[in-house]
Formats: sequence, C-alpha cells, structure tokens
Amino acid sequence: MIPIVTPSEMRAIDAAAPEPVEELIERAGAATAAVALGMLRGGYGRRVVVVAGKGNNGNDGRSAARRLVARGARVVTIAPGDPLSATTGADLVIDAAFGTGFRGTWQPPVVGTVPVLAVDIPSGVDGETGEAAADGVLRATRTVTFAALKPGLVLLPGRSLCGEVAVAPIGLDCGRARAWQVESADVAGWVPARPVDSHKWRAATWVVAGSAAMPGASHLCVAAAMRAGCGYVRLSSPGLVSSPGAPTEAVYHPLEPAGWADHVIAGAGRFASAVIGPGLGRSEQGDVEIRRAVASVPVPLVVDGDALSALGSRAADILRARPAPAVLTPHDGEFERLAGHRPGADRFAAARQLAAACRSVVLLKGPTTVVADPDGTVGVCTAGDARLATAGTGDVLAGIVGALLACGVDPWRAALAGAELHGRAGQAGPERGLVAGDLVAALPGAWAGLHDIPHGTVRS
Repeated sequence: MIPIVTPSEMRAIDAAAPEPVEELIERAGAATAAVALGMLRGGYGRRVVVVAGKGNNGNDGRSAARRLVARGARVVTIAPGDPLSATTGADLVIDAAFGTGFRGTWQPPVVGTVPVLAVDIPSGVDGETGEAAADGVLRATRTVTFAALKPGLVLLPGRSLCGEVAVAPIGLDCGRARAWQVESADVAGWVPARPVDSHKWRAATWVVAGSAAMPGASHLCVAAAMRAGCGYVRLSSPGLVSSPGAPTEAVYHPLEPAGWADHVIAGAGRFASAVIGPGLGRSEQGDVEIRRAVASVPVPLVVDGDALSALGSRAADILRARPAPAVLTPHDGEFERLAGHRPGADRFAAARQLAAACRSVVLLKGPTTVVADPDGTVGVCTAGDARLATAGTGDVLAGIVGALLACGVDPWRAALAGAELHGRAGQAGPERGLVAGDLVAALPGAWAGLHDIPHGTVRS
C-alpha cells in the first residue's frame, strides 16, 4: 500500500528526519528534475519555466531548476504573480508556487497547451481535502509528490487536477501513516488460497435481500458473491416464497415477513458471513426485523442499502453491541441518515468518525472510495470511475465484500479489496452502456488481473 499523509503529518515527518531540511530539499529537487527530464525527453535546448514561491515548495522548484540547467535546459524562474508572458514558448512549466502550504488565493499563469509538472500538489488544491481554490488551479499533466500521497491528490476535485502522480522516495519514514492507498498486489496477497480439502461451507454466506418490488438487487448481490469466491450462497427475501430469476447456483430459503430476524440469527452460525439490505424495501415491520438481525447475527456482516436506512440514527447503539464485526457501505445520502450530516469535504475524517461511533468498518462510496476502520486506519481505492454510477452496482459491491468476509479476509481489508475488485471490474466494461450485471461477468478477469498491475502504480 502507498502511504497517505496530511500536510500537518508531513511537516511532522519532515521535522523528525535526521537530515537537515536543505538535504531534503535537494532530494526533492533531484526527484522533480528527473520527472521533468522524462517529460521533456532530455534537457538540452529545452525551455522550462519554474513558478517558485517563497517557501520550501519553491525551494524544491529552484533546486530542480539548477539541475535542469546543468543538463542544458534554458530555465526561467518566476514568482507567483509575475508576468504571464514568461511562459510563452515554454516546453514545460513546473508549478512550485505553493504546494500543500497554499492559503488564500492566487492567479495561476495561463499556459495554454504547455505541459505542467506540479511539485507535491497542484498549487491551489487543498492538500487535506482536495478542494480547489475559487480563483483557479494550475491543472497538472503530472505531479511528483514526496514520500507519500496527500489526501488532496486522491479526493476530488484535486484528484482530477493532478494528472499522473509519481511518489518519489526521499528517505523519509512514513511507516506510521494512518491512511493508505490500496494496490492490486495488496489485494492479491490478502485473499487466502483455498485449502486442498476445502468444501462449499468453508466460504458460505447468507444474503438477506430483495423484495417483490426489487428482486434484481438480491440477484446481483448473490451472483457477485459467487463470482467473488463464495462456495455456497443462501438467498432469502422475507415474504417471498421464491425469487424467480435468481442465479440457479444459489439456494433459496423462504422467510416469513414477521419474525424473520429470529430465524436468521439462529441459523447464521453455520455461515462464514452474511449480507443484509440490498433491495429489502422499507416498512415499519421490516425495519424492526432488520435492526434486530443486524444487532445479533453472530457472523461478520455487510450492512447495505435499505438496512442502512433502517438503522438510521440508531446505528451506533445497535452496532456497538454486535457480537461480530460489521462493514457498512453507505453512499453520501445513507451516511447522512446514519451520522445526521453529510460527509463534508474531509471524507477521511467523516468515515473515521462514523467508524469509531459504530465500532464498525465504514466503506464510504464515492468517486474515491474511503474505507475506515474503528481504530482510525483509512484505506483509499481509486479504481472506480463514472461507469459505476448506474443502478445495482452497489448491490454487486455488497456481494463481493460478503464473499471476501466468508473467505476469511478481515473486515477492513475485505471492504478495501472489495472496492478494488469492484472498480477493476468496472474498468473492464464499455465506456458507455455498462450495467451492473456486466460487473459480475467481469469479476473473474478482475481477479486474474490483480497480478498484472506493477507495484507502485498510482491512478489519477
């Protein structure tokens, strides 16, 4: 995993380094120059404009400028706010104006089609939240950041303004980071191989989902659980004696609409995990049964969709007393029902607060998926894109996470790995016209592809 640290955490890491700040600046300058030379395809005769501010971000840019001059480049260094004409005819603009220390406003130069290399983070992007300055940001073609990612590089809109991101090691110890970006190699290592003597019940899950109005949600969840590694899936839609259209490999188990929670609580011990919520619908009686089941099901549990809405403001009291771990999978609207407010700009803090309050893993859905453990550890997945913004994809995600729990993956890793597989399945689909069922079909390929992504690759 790639560490992610906030600007204040990075300052503390810098201060604790045994090397003087001047040495760290030279290392950052060398890393910046190396990326710049790659973008320029050499240095001799190239014209580079460095926008360098007064602080250490500017010092990183000035250090890079000296190295580029030594490689034959013609370098002009300007201060933020200097005449915009200085960029005319440039082959590259290096943005070392403010970095994560940006405060207030600035007027970025108009560079046209000239490529931009941002130093640490595009100036004007908040390093903690990814928010962009109202007066503008110098959009980067590439960003070189040092030692660790910053939240502003993985959260929107910052993520869309930084281009391709390279993390340059400069000898700083980020081992105590509290947030990490998942890599495909991590997921490949987290999911245990099936034992030689495995049988279907060793990775079995019980999906309580679906209704007469929304049977498709349960079908997608069940199909995803099967494709994600479950050996046996039981499906129950309370009040329905059958669920036509469900995957034929699933075993349907009818439940009466009244008192179904008692049957699930009593029978769930045979399963390795359970999923409650996709497409269950809302009713006063149904919400009571959902709350009772969530409170007492004795196996790791995914709480999704209508089950999250049924918990609402009672979620913390119900979940804190559970006998086994839970993974909550809210989008922003469901988060508001649980927490009483929208997540806000700092999505790391929002997910952490809800996870701590509920003593459960929180998978906060969005363009960047944020997964928080109750202990404050945060994982980030950027594999998904706008193709996932279609009905039913959340049901697929719930099934994947339920399957990973059934396979023995711990809840935080199961949620993070599920988001990565879900996103990679989406990337395999068409640019337009992807539907949730396409994700299920793409899951085997997403599994196989985990080993094909080079370690350390950062998606923008």
